Amino acid sequence: MRYALVTGGSRGIGRAVSVKLASMGYHVLVNYLSNKAEAEQTIALIAQQGGSSESIQFDVAKQEQVEAALNSWGESNKDCFIEVLVNNAGIRKDMLMMWMENHHWQDVIDTNLNGFFYVTRLLLKNMLVKKYGRIINIVSLSGLKGLPGQVNYSAAKAAVIGATKALAQEIGKKNVTVNAVAPGFIKTDMTKDLNEEELKALIPLNRFGKPEEVAELVGFLASESASYITGEVISINGGLYT
Repeated sequence: MRYALVTGGSRGIGRAVSVKLASMGYHVLVNYLSNKAEAEQTIALIAQQGGSSESIQFDVAKQEQVEAALNSWGESNKDCFIEVLVNNAGIRKDMLMMWMENHHWQDVIDTNLNGFFYVTRLLLKNMLVKKYGRIINIVSLSGLKGLPGQVNYSAAKAAVIGATKALAQEIGKKNVTVNAVAPGFIKTDMTKDLNEEELKALIPLNRFGKPEEVAELVGFLASESASYITGEVISINGGLYT
């Protein structure tokens, strides 16, 4: 059995990625923060397709929770290692910077950036020992272009992009690749408060993307076919920003 972890795997892009990886033969650890019902729905979808998965609860922003959950899983699965990591967990707290309070900044940095660090650092050691791994970071158009009202989110995602490029150079010789996927406007819970009709007029393909389209790209980067791709940031935004 091969193992993959998808943080924030209970809904949206994370759910679609979990289902895709399971279809590729991975036993998927579906991470969730608090909504167990949504995580169980992802588990059910995977089971319906004949796949294998389990849920695992921890807050990526809390180092002690990350280590407790993943170390406990490792103790119970001593001969297994997580070879694919998809850092997908993320939050937005959008507002103009002049109105932003410390917690609006810190909460977004803690989940989107520190979460990447805590989870990746913990799983990286086994990948290096086994000389195989795939790390795929879900970033954002905001991290490439910057978007008004998202100074905190843009800063966090841009930082993960920089970390992706640096880490890829550190560990490439160990056959571990690190890439980032930068979605534009994708139809998920995270974008449901946006004016889709107004925004899709800005997109050359004239629509929001689907989580499954992002998942297909993630699945490719997790596959053997992508073994010579590392340190890249691949946009999937309908031509909105190139």
